[in-house]
Amino acid sequence: MKTPEELKYSKTHEWVRFTADNECEVGLTDYAQDALGDLVFVNLPDPGADAVKEETICDVESVKAVSDVYAPVSGVVSEINEELLDSPELINNDPYGAWLFRMTDVTGSDDLMNAEEYAQFCEKEAE
Repeated sequence: MKTPEELKYSKTHEWVRFTADNECEVGLTDYAQDALGDLVFVNLPDPGADAVKEETICDVESVKAVSDVYAPVSGVVSEINEELLDSPELINNDPYGAWLFRMTDVTGSDDLMNAEEYAQFCEKEAE
């Protein structure tokens, strides 16, 4: 399982890449995409939507099930990765390159985990 050092992670298996002050990209972790299996559909939020930390913001569908994606931080969705609408498998191929959406006015990032903490969290969850 890959856990890039420069990212932050949530307990619901989303990653956060801060791109500027109060701006970030959000995606699914390698752990999440592996657990879900082959993704076949992505339902992304509308730009301008308010994201509330720890609440459902969108969902993904795999050959196994439909799974909610939770906002790892609060903010406003500024952009979606439209490429994923036609090619959701990009998340399986490159989970840390295939961001789901971008956010502005980001708050609530204090309790996100670093890569080492997230790796330990996943180990415990897998037990």
